[in-house]
Amino acid sequence: MSNLATLIGRILLSAIFLWSGYGTASGVSELAKYLGTLGIPLPAVAAPLVLIWESAGGVGLLLGLYTRWSALALAGFCLVTAVMVHFHPEKMSDMIEFMKNLAMTGGFLFVAAHGGGDWSLDHVLKTKGRHQARKGVRS
Repeated sequence: MSNLATLIGRILLSAIFLWSGYGTASGVSELAKYLGTLGIPLPAVAAPLVLIWESAGGVGLLLGLYTRWSALALAGFCLVTAVMVHFHPEKMSDMIEFMKNLAMTGGFLFVAAHGGGDWSLDHVLKTKGRHQARKGVRS
């Protein structure tokens, strides 16, 4: 049950970033304009970085590859966007997004602490390395 829950958790946590990365890829200039309205410095530079951050983190988490680092990167992303984009106490819809981002940050920190589980590429690569070491395979 633990491996299945971990896999499903990784899939669900990565889905929002894969979806958002896909949308961002088709509208980087629109994202740059939006970031500019938020007062984000160098929005034309920040927008492609957001695309890379979302996409690489989402793929890493989905596949369970560099899972802990991917989760930490996405936790940071959620925390930064919570504070810089969604923290508007006077507006309930933004505060719901703020709290959602904080909850996702917590989920990503949990993944960072516990890893991707046995059904991850990290586990496969780690197991393969141990197996090769036992067989005396040298690089």
